[in-house]
Parts: sequence; structure tokens; C-alpha cells
Amino acid sequence: MTGRLARICRHPIKGHGREDLASVGLSAGECLPFDRHWAVAHDAAKLVPGWNPCVNFARGAKAPELMAITSRLDEATATVTLAHPLQGEITFRPDDPAEVRRFLAWVAPLNPPDRAWPVQIVSAGRGMTDSDFPSVSILSLASLGDLSAHMGRELSMDRWRGNLWLDGAVAFAEFDWIGREISIGGAVLRIEERITRCRATMVDPAIGQVDIDTLAGLQAHYGHQDFGVYAKVISGGQLAVGEEWSLR
Repeated sequence: MTGRLARICRHPIKGHGREDLASVGLSAGECLPFDRHWAVAHDAAKLVPGWNPCVNFARGAKAPELMAITSRLDEATATVTLAHPLQGEITFRPDDPAEVRRFLAWVAPLNPPDRAWPVQIVSAGRGMTDSDFPSVSILSLASLGDLSAHMGRELSMDRWRGNLWLDGAVAFAEFDWIGREISIGGAVLRIEERITRCRATMVDPAIGQVDIDTLAGLQAHYGHQDFGVYAKVISGGQLAVGEEWSLR
């Protein structure tokens, strides 16, 4: 099975914005560069050094308006620009405590008052993905199209916060790839596990409001709430939108 890489997307601050890339270099054993490099911890977080699970962080499952944020990262200066349809733009450095205070004031109106409150930005030396291993998420346009058809409306790719979107696969065939390797451009990845989804996918990412029950749709039509797969980078290399992918 072969096809083309349709999209590359990263999320510099977990749960706070998405950014399209034309190309990227992957390294063995690492996440997509700067994907979930930072995360916004809330006041109920129980953090340990290094990676922490998602329950410790502000995210779209608990604060739907966060899903409408887009982002741009200047890698050279580690400066992030976030934009939201209601809050406008903010540019800051997540590693600078003084600038983080500006960010926390900017993002406060997007967090429900009855939820744990964002208080700091943390990093782990690896992407703060939802998997406990450094992963790259791979999703299929065919699977998205199939689910959209079942639910009677076109669902945005941005609901799923994926890294690599593939064109040319059979719908939900990616679940049969567990344990197999896939080459994309100059990189090779091994498919590790399915991604079980949360309420963030129920949010329209254009406006940050819950508008459709994707979880019920997945359960009703497929008997599960999984969409996409996590992969490990086995062999690093460059890849770009439009390049070929193939199973090995």
C-alpha cells in the first residue's frame, strides 16, 4: 500500500495552537521537532520530572475554546505567536517566566472558571504527547472521510490534532498496521498503537465550541472511540508534503 503525505502539523504548546509545516526532519526515537515541546500545567497538576500525562495540563477536552487557537513558532528564538478569533494575537517566549505571565493573562478568558486554572508552562526535554513514549501521530484522510460520511458532515482535520496525514490508504486500514513499519520520505516509523480519543474532537476548531459528538459517532459506526495511530521514529530523515509513503 502506498500514497502521499497530505499534511504535516505540529503543536508547539500542547493544547494551545496548531501549525502547518511544508517539511520536517525526524530523528530516531524522538517526537516531531517542537511538537508538544511545552505544556500548560494547571493548579491541580501533580507533576513529576520529565514527561507527565495529559490530566495535568490545560487542553481542549476541558476548555473547548482552546481548540480555536493557531500558532507559529520561531525556532531560532523559541518564540511562539498564538492567535484566537476572540483574543487576538500574543507573541512570547514560553521559557521566560515574565512572558509566561503575559500568556496566562491572555489565555485566562478561554478557560472555564469551574476548571483547574492554568498556572505555568513546563517542558520535558521531549514532546509532551499523550503517549508515554516519544511518538508521532499518523492519521488517514480516508478514515476521516469515512467517519464524516457516517456522521453526515465534513469533519475538520484540526479536530484530531495529528502530526502526519496520509492520503491513499483504505479507511481505518491503519489499525491493521500495528507492529509494521512505514517509510515516509526519508524516514521510517514503526506503528505502535491506536489513539483513543477524548472530548476535544467534539469541538469545532474554527470557533472553539462543541458542535458534534464524534465519540458517539465512532462508537456507533465502528464499535470503538479510536482514530489514528501512534508511531515511533525508527530511522530519521527529511519528509515533505506530497512525498510518497509506503508500508514495509
